[in-house]
Amino acid sequence: MKITRISLSVLFLLLSTGLSIACEVCKIKQPKGMADITHGSGPGGNLDYIIVWGAAILVTITLGLSLKFLIKPQENRPDHIKNSIIDHL
Repeated sequence: MKITRISLSVLFLLLSTGLSIACEVCKIKQPKGMADITHGSGPGGNLDYIIVWGAAILVTITLGLSLKFLIKPQENRPDHIKNSIIDHL
């Protein structure tokens, strides 16, 4: 059952990527770096690029930290918040 769920998830992910590519009209309207990424008008100025890159950096940092704490939570350290709460009970 688990293998079927994983294979269906991968299949859905691969099939859905083709739907997110911009159409031909939007490719013409977009700046060179964003031509295949989004629909609609492109960024209006330099501030828009700063906002997009800032958001991308924050998302990358958040993803990295969440994976780090999911893989190695380090709950056995004596200064972990869980241990400080349990010690005071």
